[in-house]
Amino acid sequence: MLKDQSVKMGKQYDSPESKDHIQPFIESFHLQDSLSDMVQPDPSKYSNFNEFFAREIKESARPIAEPDSTSVVSSVADCRLTTYPTADMATKYWIKGFGFTLSKLLGSQQLAETFNGGPIIIHRLAPQDYHRWHAPVAGTVESITEIPGTYYTVNPQAINEEGTLDVFCENRRSVMILKRPSGTRIAIIAIGAMLVGSIRYNPGIKEGVAVRRGQCLGAFLYGGSTVITLYSKDKMKLDEDPVKNCTEEKCETYVKVGWRVGVEQHVEYLG
Repeated sequence: MLKDQSVKMGKQYDSPESKDHIQPFIESFHLQDSLSDMVQPDPSKYSNFNEFFAREIKESARPIAEPDSTSVVSSVADCRLTTYPTADMATKYWIKGFGFTLSKLLGSQQLAETFNGGPIIIHRLAPQDYHRWHAPVAGTVESITEIPGTYYTVNPQAINEEGTLDVFCENRRSVMILKRPSGTRIAIIAIGAMLVGSIRYNPGIKEGVAVRRGQCLGAFLYGGSTVITLYSKDKMKLDEDPVKNCTEEKCETYVKVGWRVGVEQHVEYLG
């Protein structure tokens, strides 16, 4: 039912008539001050609601932290962030639904072994957020794997509820593996959610393409959504404040694209 509803809503918001929803959406979520950040700041120039929802933001509006550093790891989205040194800690403090494993999330036991024991960062995008995601580090796209699934909500109540299905492993998702020049691999998992009609990569984002830190990778159409990034054990140190918020306060941290969330360890190249 959720899938049918999401597909139906996606088609409605692709129609020219859906332009009528843009201005009320801006006013409802108080987005007027953010219009100047957009590549197209005039709401009347968008051909439908989905085009506005997946609006592109000027790169200058989201500068990356410490741009000359090759080891800094950035937030991939404007989002509510939860971040843990290991996936086991994430299930202890945040992901309470049963059935969550890295192998289920990634659709591969072999890939799961690559990231076992390493940090996990969960970027939750609310409907009013800028709905594109960016590269947390520079690297080459090694693979992109689409995993079919349903469209459960990803709001905290659903994630924190014990005894429920784990929505991250049930929802439709796309798994990108980035390979760093040092050989380290990073997983970027874009997860659809209730009313998300589509997960779309930007033109030219495909296997074999090199991307830079902060480069936009793709967009979600209407609805809430999540991007999870995974790192290998001992290859990345998370910044302390967001981890403290998650483990001690049990709350999310609001961050924007490009803000620093950690630093890679043992980076063995320059450039």
